[in-house]
Amino acid sequence: MYTNALKVLRERGFIEWSSHGEELEKHFAENMVTGYVGFDPSADSLHVGNLVAIMGLAWLQRLGHRPIALAGGGTGRIGDPSGKSAERNLLAEDQILHNVGCIAAQLRHFLDFNCGENSALLLNNNDWLKKLNYIEFLRDIGKFFSVSFLVNREYVRARVLDPDKSITYTELSYILLQAFDFDHLYGGYGCTLQMGGNDQQVNIIAGMELARKKSGGQCYGMTFPLLLNAQGQKFGKSESGAVYLSPERTSVYKFYQFWINVDDRDLEKLYKLFTFRGLGEIKALLAEHEKAPHLRAAQKELAWEMTCRVHGEEAAARAKAASAVLFGETKIKDAPAEALETLSAEIACTETELSDDKTVADYLVQCGASESKGDAKKKIKAGGAYLNGEKLTDAFRRLTEEDLLAGRFVQLNIGKKDFRLLKIK
Repeated sequence: MYTNALKVLRERGFIEWSSHGEELEKHFAENMVTGYVGFDPSADSLHVGNLVAIMGLAWLQRLGHRPIALAGGGTGRIGDPSGKSAERNLLAEDQILHNVGCIAAQLRHFLDFNCGENSALLLNNNDWLKKLNYIEFLRDIGKFFSVSFLVNREYVRARVLDPDKSITYTELSYILLQAFDFDHLYGGYGCTLQMGGNDQQVNIIAGMELARKKSGGQCYGMTFPLLLNAQGQKFGKSESGAVYLSPERTSVYKFYQFWINVDDRDLEKLYKLFTFRGLGEIKALLAEHEKAPHLRAAQKELAWEMTCRVHGEEAAARAKAASAVLFGETKIKDAPAEALETLSAEIACTETELSDDKTVADYLVQCGASESKGDAKKKIKAGGAYLNGEKLTDAFRRLTEEDLLAGRFVQLNIGKKDFRLLKIK
């Protein structure tokens, strides 16, 4: 008997829709199910919005079943038109291959590719799609799809009926290629389940039907919910845009801060979806959090756990230390050099030199904390300027090497929140 992962996935909020009802329940109870999710290689990094699908695969594996992460190296050369109002820019093949490699590295933080019978598989559909020739495509795939089925898709109708838009034959073919993926994985890997976002439901059904008609296979489908935050906005966005798993696109510090800033109302949902903690443990953690929500203890635990998983414990520790300094949990004079170095890349930081000709008022102007020396002097006199966390009282004070933190940094700020650094050359 196998673990019925369907029940667990439902309890944790992963399932928006699934096919075949009780039949799928029985399939999970009696078999080691192989299920797959496709990942679009249009960028060199996945983002937080992909985490529902990634964790869906991770839970599948954790419960004894076999996950397949399918990189769309072939379909990515066309681009999925689902939900799109215009044709995507087509990427060069070498760029797609580079993106696939980057995505593969990120998936390894969540899936075990060397654990025996239910080891995860990482496949690239370019390996089989590139072998198709046009005649075979029409004969072996196209004949199973009616034109009415294709043009009745909502996103297709919207673009066909709008005189300012159009949909190309290339885009229309995407659904056939994704369906062929499912049939190929069914025949070659015993894959009977495709999972994906809600916008993939029609594509998933097409794949199930192709496997049934072409290969006589019984396959199943499941979609994940569109994850919205408490404000009704698509989860995984920050003020600067999507939150990526790559530190080159979203710094480790900003990734950590994203989780620190999640709304209390989203915590239960996020813990269920993005951690492996038991439901009882989550309930207890959130009950404790509610005693002092202003401390954001649950957000801090979530930020630590997610940052460790995606970027490693060492990088997470630097982000955590930098956050503690910026938000006053650690005194600036006690901050480790790594935390200050991390902050220097995230907040206003000015490179300069120590000079006997400059006063703290000059440095306040140089780093942008004051508009002029006169303005800086007024702020110092009013008690609103700080040096390394201590109130400044003398506008003519010079900086010395004794003021340097970690041998090269100085903190200057006006008020408690306008936090600026000087990096001494």
